[in-house]
Amino acid sequence: MTTRRRSRRLAEGRLLAGLERGITTVARPNPLVIGWRWRYELALLAGLPAGVIALASADGWRWALIEIGLLALNLAVWPEIRALVTARARCVVTAHRLRTGCAQAWIHTRNGKLPILLRIRPTAFGEQAHIWCRAGTSVEDFEFARDLLRAACWAQDVHVARSRRYSHIVVVDVIRRKPGPPQP
Repeated sequence: MTTRRRSRRLAEGRLLAGLERGITTVARPNPLVIGWRWRYELALLAGLPAGVIALASADGWRWALIEIGLLALNLAVWPEIRALVTARARCVVTAHRLRTGCAQAWIHTRNGKLPILLRIRPTAFGEQAHIWCRAGTSVEDFEFARDLLRAACWAQDVHVARSRRYSHIVVVDVIRRKPGPPQP
């Protein structure tokens, strides 16, 4: 087989793979995956009333309301704690927005499975996500869809890089603000 024929077959294979990916819909996740993706919201939904009830049964309703008010006051007064809570909340929202962006940018396998979000953490510029690419997706898919991911995450910019250690891990930096000059 000549080189020219081989390259034409590769190009046709890529074209057919792209067409198949474009017409394949994202697979519905099973209930266990849905529970995992919404774990923070479910824990807050179940934990907050349980905590209030436990606090009220231990100290009484009046003291429970006073303690909850003091906690809210601490969140309002201390900027460091407020920034920490806001950064963690942004991580939860960004995780959902990245999954939505991947679905809309057709970053999924031929079976319709989305990449797995391994970890997301706050940084000085926004958030950094580590994403596991399943077979059929790659870092090039994320680089091609940077504009869609930026819009989906409500960010100023999105940087995509391959992990230095593992080739199937993609590191996505969601940049919400440019880091300013260092403070003395």
